[in-house]
Amino acid sequence: MPLPVPVPPKGVDPAWLPPAAFRAVGGRRTLIRGSGPLVETVHGEVAEACRRSGGRVVRDAAPGGTYDLVLGLGADGLGDEGFTVAREGGTTTVMASGGRGLLYGLFHVVRLGEDAFRGERAREVHRPALALRMLDHWDNVAVHPVMGQVERGYAGGSLFWDDGRARGGLERVRAYGRLLAACGINAVAVNNVNVHETEARLLTDRIGEVALLADAFRPYGIRTHLSVTFAAPMLLGGLPTADPLDETVRDWWAGATRGVYEAIPDFGGYVVKADSEGQPGPFAYGRSHADGANLLAAALDPFGGTVHWRAFVYNHRQDWRDRTTDRARAAYDHFVPLDGEFAGNAVLQVKHGPMDFQVREPVSPLIGAMPRTRLAVELQVTQEYTGQQRHVCWLGPMWSEVLRFRHEQGSSVGELARGGLVAVSNAGDDPFWTGHPLAQANLYTFGRLAWRPDAEPREVLDEWIGLTFPDAPARLADGLHAVLDGSWRTYEKYTAPLGVGFMVQPGHHYGPSVDGYEYSPWGTYHFADRDGIGVDRSVATGTGYAGQYGKPWSELYESPDTCPDELLLFFHHVPYGHVLKSGKTVIQHIYDTHFEGVAEVEEARGTWASLAGLVDPARHARVAERYEEQLRGAREWRDQINSYFFRKSGVPDARGRRVY
Repeated sequence: MPLPVPVPPKGVDPAWLPPAAFRAVGGRRTLIRGSGPLVETVHGEVAEACRRSGGRVVRDAAPGGTYDLVLGLGADGLGDEGFTVAREGGTTTVMASGGRGLLYGLFHVVRLGEDAFRGERAREVHRPALALRMLDHWDNVAVHPVMGQVERGYAGGSLFWDDGRARGGLERVRAYGRLLAACGINAVAVNNVNVHETEARLLTDRIGEVALLADAFRPYGIRTHLSVTFAAPMLLGGLPTADPLDETVRDWWAGATRGVYEAIPDFGGYVVKADSEGQPGPFAYGRSHADGANLLAAALDPFGGTVHWRAFVYNHRQDWRDRTTDRARAAYDHFVPLDGEFAGNAVLQVKHGPMDFQVREPVSPLIGAMPRTRLAVELQVTQEYTGQQRHVCWLGPMWSEVLRFRHEQGSSVGELARGGLVAVSNAGDDPFWTGHPLAQANLYTFGRLAWRPDAEPREVLDEWIGLTFPDAPARLADGLHAVLDGSWRTYEKYTAPLGVGFMVQPGHHYGPSVDGYEYSPWGTYHFADRDGIGVDRSVATGTGYAGQYGKPWSELYESPDTCPDELLLFFHHVPYGHVLKSGKTVIQHIYDTHFEGVAEVEEARGTWASLAGLVDPARHARVAERYEEQLRGAREWRDQINSYFFRKSGVPDARGRRVY
């Protein structure tokens, strides 16, 4: 029996893959060949589309029939996820080697719509560039008194956990798996990397709850991963130590991992945050991060599992007076000496920038400095520092810049991410899935760039618009591009300038506070004074961070004369009168961009208002409501930033505007 296609529960926005998106497939006569659980998923999808649109689906018919669409197994050399598409003699044919490939092939045809059934199409081969395309959910099993249900979650509560236990009735989890598969995502970690005692127990006596989630995801080819605490042998096993070289510790992890695979045979592996922001790790025993990662890699290896070891390690108790300690240097300094020491099934998970998912950062030099280590690059789809899904900020252009950045040896970030692309999820139990309906574009874009890192982000956005609004007139598509295309740069304009970063309210990270972290132990400083602003990270006079890059980047970043304007204050402390390559002074750039950013939000709000009647009323109203908050927030950013730097510099706006 084919598996039923999940329908979002009542009151849930079907914003991805609404029924109309399948109209072209559902109105055809389709033959499906092959067997296996994922083939059954494909059959269920096509059968439901045919039921709605009048087509017909046939299973494993004898040769000789005439079909509009053939979906089948039997192709060689494509791996489990690759597929081919061709059209000849009035038949569109999708072939795959494995069930995942056939599922992705179906979603590809859905993206093509009517174009999949027009003319002739030479055989195209589609394979993912990255084998692992993963979302990390920072969900707490029980509501945390400080972090809430989802740490850095801006779309309601957890999809997986409720009142301290796994949610009953996992239909929405399965619907979520369908959405992720349609984006090309194939793995999910279901709990917070900051593992509390309740989450820790998922590894042992509560593994059955994780198995239920894995069962819900499996029909869409998604493997389940679990965040674990390094201290688990002490916390759960009663051992006196978690030393990674202790044999009793190694035996404990081997036994615990065996129990996980007994419950979830296709379990993906562990995610670990260790020796970071108070989380326990191998440093307590004088061991290295390679020792810690290899301990878990050895436990996972017999089952084909992987440990993702996060490289987000730095001193979060530094003295703000000490300008020689630089948080940006930390990951490189910690991990480059360990290159080649990590096990083959250990993946070092590296944030795309050296700090913490700011609206503008340079690409982390660590990504290009560990050729003998499997690296995964980590992005943040949830908008912690980019508007928290209250502001429109489509991040596709930023991620594309990161993935196309070429380190000194000539390889791009997308090519160096041999361990995959990972992102912090932005979905929750909000009726609109991501809180802000337009934030769904970020999740889709992440999945598609993980499949193909060199894809043009605007073309990916076209795909999302076509799938989400399949009957959209050209005016709606144009309007969506108008409000999304430049939204990242708009957000950058009215927030922290020229790569300096942060300037946010401590704790919740929403809204402006120029000195919010300036005198804190977190190491996120801008060093603004009466003479200038920025952090000197040069080799000659600063922290030396610029020297962590190879040529030509180390030379480019070393001097304020050659450093790109958009990163100037990340790398250099310069006077307010320093002239940028644009011809403006730094202080005038600050004033101008903050006024421009507010004006662009006002224009986008008006554009969205003009689309009323082209979008269903509830979705339009939610976005309109969020635009009111975005405009309020943009004005607050403008006024606080401009006032602060006017008071620091004493330099008025050259255009005579009020800067307070």
